[in-house]
Amino acid sequence: MTRLSGRRENELRPVKMIPNANKYAEGSCFIQWGDTHVMCTATIEDRVPLWVKGTGQGWVTAEYGMLPRSTGTRMEREAKKGQQGRTQEIQRLIARALRAAVDMKALDGMTVKIDCDVIQADGGTRTASVTGGFVALYLALSKVMPQKGWDVLPVTDFVAAVSCGIVDGRPVLDLDYAEDSTAGTDSNFVMTGRGGLIEVQGTAEHGPFSPDEFNQLLALAQKGIGELIQKQKEVIFEVNHAD
Repeated sequence: MTRLSGRRENELRPVKMIPNANKYAEGSCFIQWGDTHVMCTATIEDRVPLWVKGTGQGWVTAEYGMLPRSTGTRMEREAKKGQQGRTQEIQRLIARALRAAVDMKALDGMTVKIDCDVIQADGGTRTASVTGGFVALYLALSKVMPQKGWDVLPVTDFVAAVSCGIVDGRPVLDLDYAEDSTAGTDSNFVMTGRGGLIEVQGTAEHGPFSPDEFNQLLALAQKGIGELIQKQKEVIFEVNHAD
């Protein structure tokens, strides 16, 4: 059965990742995921927060924001009205996801800051931020690898995220805004390239969902994240072999 978008139940929206889209950042990725577009940049600083100092480890953190006309009606800038709870929750998710992919001891004394700016939103901005943010992180660490003297890049695995939900009684992969706004169940999965779960967010909007339905959502997420990680690998390979 097809959806309103014409996709099959287990089909992602078209995903394009443009590496090094920002010439100033150590690493960057502009991810176009259907009609959701996010600019992800990675900045490396030779310092760590006070609570990390002296621990022999580094840190990875993230900031997330939506531009005023990223949605159908203009929203106020958070710099004007103050950061909202949703923003804080999403940027913490991004940071947790990416920290799970890094050898923090190898980053001793360093902080990697991931900025995810939503230019256009049509559902899945947090999953696009995690997925594009990982590419930006990987490229940034690759860039400084020679000067840091690392024998091995301090990335332990690939990481990507995808949404799944139950729409009109059917489990489907990668919700756009129209589906997300009517879904009976909405979930987000963050996983590694080896299939490990980093985070699962699942909410029943109109009634509880069963363990069997959860397993169907997990299977969809595994398929989608496998495809996303393959795209990440292709993009990074092209950058590393551009010369």
